[in-house]
Amino acid sequence: MRILLPTDSFPPNCGGSGWSTYELARGLRARGHTVLVIQPRPGQSDAARREYDGFEIEEIAAPAPQIPYVRNYFKNERLWHVLEAVVADRIDRDAIDIVHAQHVLTTVPAIRAARSRKVPVIATVRDYWPVCYWSTLIIDPAQDALCPACTTGNMTRCVRPRGGAAWPAALPLIPYMRRNLSSKRTTLADADAVIAVSSAIARDLVARAPELRHTRIEQIPNAVDVEAIRSAADTRRPMPGPYVLFSGKLEVNKGADLLVRAARRAALKVPLVVVGDGQLRGQIEEEGQSTGLDVRVTGWLPREEALRWVAHAAALVFPSRGPESLSRVLLEAAALGVPTAAMDTGGTSDIVRHQDTGLLSTTADALGTHLAALIGDPALASKLGAAARQHVGRTFNQAAVIDRTESLYAELISGRQGHTHRD
Repeated sequence: MRILLPTDSFPPNCGGSGWSTYELARGLRARGHTVLVIQPRPGQSDAARREYDGFEIEEIAAPAPQIPYVRNYFKNERLWHVLEAVVADRIDRDAIDIVHAQHVLTTVPAIRAARSRKVPVIATVRDYWPVCYWSTLIIDPAQDALCPACTTGNMTRCVRPRGGAAWPAALPLIPYMRRNLSSKRTTLADADAVIAVSSAIARDLVARAPELRHTRIEQIPNAVDVEAIRSAADTRRPMPGPYVLFSGKLEVNKGADLLVRAARRAALKVPLVVVGDGQLRGQIEEEGQSTGLDVRVTGWLPREEALRWVAHAAALVFPSRGPESLSRVLLEAAALGVPTAAMDTGGTSDIVRHQDTGLLSTTADALGTHLAALIGDPALASKLGAAARQHVGRTFNQAAVIDRTESLYAELISGRQGHTHRD
């Protein structure tokens, strides 16, 4: 097959969605398929081509002025028009058999282009962008409550904490926000299939987006190359002695503001190593100093180095208050046999099963109690880590995920050759 992957991000400089796309591409290439990658680069002035691990990535430049909401329009509606033409051209030029869109910026134009060329198209949904304008389901970053629905009233509530003192000026933009979300949903409904990476994503797409009621939704997790992760995790310890690790963005939706609170509850006697960066970095460092805890913030690290920190951690702490879709750091920690104390949000329970492959909490205090249990009971930590390692190896390993994805591709291509889908 000749497969086109339009994606918002791709290694080496990317987050979890980019690495998940890469693992998919690598797994498909290993099966003998030709994989082509297109990546939009909002804010980049010139189109370019680059190479990573043998993949040629076509980068599409697009303006993105640094003006709130205006930037969103340029990264969405304006970009969609450009990308649709690029994707359609690549379908024709490279005789593409199937298009598999990977994330929010690329899904709408990919589906529209594929439909215009009568080529089957799939979209993977890795977070909540089809059901929430902010992609988080968090109505107020300062609170833990999730937004029940993207209504006009709730959008008014969610604009206020995000707009600061100037929030009233953003209220006239709510009609645009609603149209933008509606366009994403209705276009997504036109895909031949939608892949939800977790049970939580699958449930929320059905419950929150009535436009998708008749769309085929398949639950297929992100692929994890377990052996590659274990090989990349260097055997050298990054520091002597045990430590607890957090790895991720230092933002409220990731629960970074709960880190020190959980560590205090656990009466943590070992260092809390924080790999990542974000708006809350200064707050975390100050809280660590004021409480006398040993909190060490490294900032962002190259992937191999970050994996080394994960591999040798006594425990991973995952305080996310947002409804995580399917966290890559949880998958990596489980693949490495590292026990995890996590907040029970979104698809986290697909990976961390309470008292089986880790410990799940619903409050920051309970998270601290569970963290203390992992540090204070090496036998429990070892048992949970070993079970997590087996669970990821069985359920999320690259071979199994590629098998399911490849079968879906073949079915859709065969169906498209037999008849025209909804045309």
